[in-house]
Amino acid sequence: MSNTPIEPIYTEDFLLGGRVLIRQPRDGYRVAIDPIFLAAAIQVDPGHTVLDVGAGVGAASLCLATRCPDVKVTAVELLREHVRYAVDNVNLNRLRDRVEVLHGDLLHPPPRLAAGTFTHVMANPPYLETARGRVSTNPIKAAANHEGTADLDQWAKFCLLMVKPKGTVTFVHRADRLPEILSYFLGKLGDIVVYPLWPGKNKAAKRVLVSGVKNSHGAFKFMPGMILHQEDGKFTPEADAILRNAQGLDMLRE
Repeated sequence: MSNTPIEPIYTEDFLLGGRVLIRQPRDGYRVAIDPIFLAAAIQVDPGHTVLDVGAGVGAASLCLATRCPDVKVTAVELLREHVRYAVDNVNLNRLRDRVEVLHGDLLHPPPRLAAGTFTHVMANPPYLETARGRVSTNPIKAAANHEGTADLDQWAKFCLLMVKPKGTVTFVHRADRLPEILSYFLGKLGDIVVYPLWPGKNKAAKRVLVSGVKNSHGAFKFMPGMILHQEDGKFTPEADAILRNAQGLDMLRE
């Protein structure tokens, strides 16, 4: 019998400077900084409810619930493996009383999700169209990175359906898909804010946060955004405050 230890199929990693423990598959989709910034961008008051669409292993939900102790989050995820990890992560972080994980497809949502009942809806949709780019041989990673039966338009429609009047919808996505995202939101959301995440000084933005208010007619704002890395590759103090110190992100702040 071999004495070689068997490596676990998952890793345990810390977010927000150790405040959040995430258990995630060793192979497949891995949590990056995008869901952390998404969670930081949600401005909540006591009693607000949040729907996290396509929650993955629960990173954004847990970061938001950790930063805002009065918020309740419902996380819905299609992939059963991710649902299992998300449930484990909720338990590991002792947040069962404030974060609920549901298995479901946004095209056929769980019956417990009622339209127009959430103060905020946040989403980190798959970044690649079905026919674009090389599809991973890992089915879990492929499903997380590429749109499936639901395209970006359907993600937007579902989020708009679930949010209350005067509630917010917030996406983090690829910057080059910003025109497409705005085409789905304009006329349905007002007070739209676009907030680029620049990888470095004088570098093109790869990610963008987009947020708006349902049934509002407020003005569109394109903000300066945030530079993520210094010249030496380290995070800027502004980015570090969000990623390590669990600060919120006010997208309207100059």
